[in-house]
Amino acid sequence: MAGVHLDREQRRALEMLADAGLRGCTGATLVGHGFDIDMIADLVKDGLATAHRETMRMGGRKIPVARMRITEAGRRAIEGPKRFTEH
Repeated sequence: MAGVHLDREQRRALEMLADAGLRGCTGATLVGHGFDIDMIADLVKDGLATAHRETMRMGGRKIPVARMRITEAGRRAIEGPKRFTEH
């Protein structure tokens, strides 16, 4: 994805996903770190991250979560020039 211009929050979210490794992190974790759900959805729509639904057990209950992971395109985007756009 040449020419991808990330704003600071998009870059920060992708860097967090990159640091999370192969397991990724939940959408709730990203929201808990202050990321906007619409921005997260845009990263998925733009092919920079993926979201997969899975079920986790918490306190004996099963709850659905979205597991987020960075894609190769997302890795290339954060490795590129650090040009920020203002949104």
